[in-house]
Amino acid sequence: MIRLTTLLLLFVSLTTFSQEITGDELLEKAIQFHDPNNNWATFKGTLLVTMETPKGAARKSEISINLPEEYFSVIAKRDTITTEYIVDKHNISFSINGDKNPSEEIKKKFNLTDERAKLFKNYYTYLYGLPMKLKDEGTIIDQKVEKKNFKGTAYLVLKVTYNKDVGKDIWYFYFNPKTYAMEVYQFFKEAKDSGEYILLSGLKTINEIKMPESRAWYYNKDNGYLGTDILSSKE
Repeated sequence: MIRLTTLLLLFVSLTTFSQEITGDELLEKAIQFHDPNNNWATFKGTLLVTMETPKGAARKSEISINLPEEYFSVIAKRDTITTEYIVDKHNISFSINGDKNPSEEIKKKFNLTDERAKLFKNYYTYLYGLPMKLKDEGTIIDQKVEKKNFKGTAYLVLKVTYNKDVGKDIWYFYFNPKTYAMEVYQFFKEAKDSGEYILLSGLKTINEIKMPESRAWYYNKDNGYLGTDILSSKE
């Protein structure tokens, strides 16, 4: 009876807590876990990311991010092809296999464009800057925090939307209710069965920031596996 009472009290406590904590408070606790010294705003470092997919060779990327200098670059190698994109403030450049002035045919074939460079910059700084990036302007934090089970594990869930000029997707971030570590995130587009979910595992500390070491991507609609990004740091 004592054990049952204890479990009931624990359940009530967790339920009450998830109802009382606000979205802003949950985000602050998550940031405190991942970036306790507020280093993301001045982040300067290099990430090595290996992307493994069910089909095709692995893609190895060396990503340099210098937020104070507004500099970003990614050098990606797959098979015999190496591409590089650089965004240095407002200056954008790219190359393929060392050729900094490829032909129009080559640029079209390998999608070497300014838009692609900016896409990579936004993609990598967003994903590896989470959950800190949820403080960016244009981000709308739902103040109602829900307690949900995902794949058999209980989480505190933060719903995030964006101003229309920032993005249309709806995101859900799943945090460990004890440590506030970010362990899953999920996004939906306009169609209900669209989007993907990402399972996070392991932690890699880079510049005193705890970043997920592994990100496994799946479709929401059928749990189809897309691939896994594995993070390491450049010594």
